[in-house]
Amino acid sequence: MAKVKPRVKVPKKAQVGDVITIKSLISHPMESGQRKDKKTGELIPRKIINKFVATFNGEMVVDFDLDPAVSANPYFQFDMTVPEAGTIRFEWTDDDGTVYDIEKEIKIG
Repeated sequence: MAKVKPRVKVPKKAQVGDVITIKSLISHPMESGQRKDKKTGELIPRKIINKFVATFNGEMVVDFDLDPAVSANPYFQFDMTVPEAGTIRFEWTDDDGTVYDIEKEIKIG
């Protein structure tokens, strides 16, 4: 499988009360478990990102549960009101329990 790579785009600075747009993408094949291997004819095991969570200074911003119907390389975009300077943390959880994460700082200024 190709390397799983999370990417996010978050403004580095904002003012308190600003509504900012956050974009996230994770490179992941999202194997549904319904396709067969062309060489062996056996089912390819399911391996999907089944949960996406973003928190800001430990407070929940978004929480998505994903199903096998989600395409490869899931992309999420959402808006958030900036309450203060802090850290936004993104977590993607795979079927096997692997968590891919990344953090970005937002400064006030």
